[in-house]
Amino acid sequence: MALNLQDIPRVKTISKEDFIKNYYKPQKPVVIEELTFNWPAFSKWSLDYMNGVAGHKTVPLYDDRPVDYKEGFNEAHAKMKMSDYIDLLKSKPTKYRIFLWNILKEVPELQQDYRFPELGLKFIKGLPMLFFGGKDSHTFMHYDIDLANIFHFHFQGEKEIILFDQNQNDFLYKVPHALITREDINFSDPDLKKWPALKRAKGYKTILKHGETLYMPEGYWHYMKYKTPGFSMSLRSIPKNPKNLGRAVYNVFFMRNFDNLMRRIKGQKWIDWKNEQAILRTNKYIL
Repeated sequence: MALNLQDIPRVKTISKEDFIKNYYKPQKPVVIEELTFNWPAFSKWSLDYMNGVAGHKTVPLYDDRPVDYKEGFNEAHAKMKMSDYIDLLKSKPTKYRIFLWNILKEVPELQQDYRFPELGLKFIKGLPMLFFGGKDSHTFMHYDIDLANIFHFHFQGEKEIILFDQNQNDFLYKVPHALITREDINFSDPDLKKWPALKRAKGYKTILKHGETLYMPEGYWHYMKYKTPGFSMSLRSIPKNPKNLGRAVYNVFFMRNFDNLMRRIKGQKWIDWKNEQAILRTNKYIL
């Protein structure tokens, strides 16, 4: 038995009016297949191109190891020269990913290669972020701390995407005081006997290819797995829903600091308690 996932709707192009009416206002995801076709990035951006413009940079790397109490919130697991990392991506599968790499800050000339979509959203101009991954590397199922509206543009290869909205929280084994589900759930092929509540969750899926754009509404849970080595860029727009904006402020200024404090005070016991609570609280809902 598989997860209850429907295909994310797809359009070739879309007008601002149709986007606002059909996706932004109802907060539904969509893949826009040709949004980047007139960008320089569409023809230029590849792993080799990134190596040429940023190979000398040292980049933070993350893998799929479980959260450790000794590590801070979103603390990198390793660092490497971009040129060495891209050689690694091209040579063999690796769990190492680049996460939230600010290209505007690190390689300003790259901002000439893309455009901010004119679809009625106000983007945070200073926060275009790049994400890289090797074949079969993946993110844990999570949602973003700021609950932003996100445009996610993929380049080189293919990327598997699974989404859930916040209405599915009761069925996802959400870890308290965190932005993730249980890390030992493989959302590509979940064990539904071990995680039975997932059978009740209703979500979305797609495969992103080079140049395609995914719109992710506010606070959507997302799991991303690189089918091939590749990279993506995200542009963000603050939440329009006042409730979500309030949650974003809470996450940034309280939840993150509280979690870091508890890690320092209780150590691994805090992490273990949260993981246990993810199961107990989810079972409470399904029973």
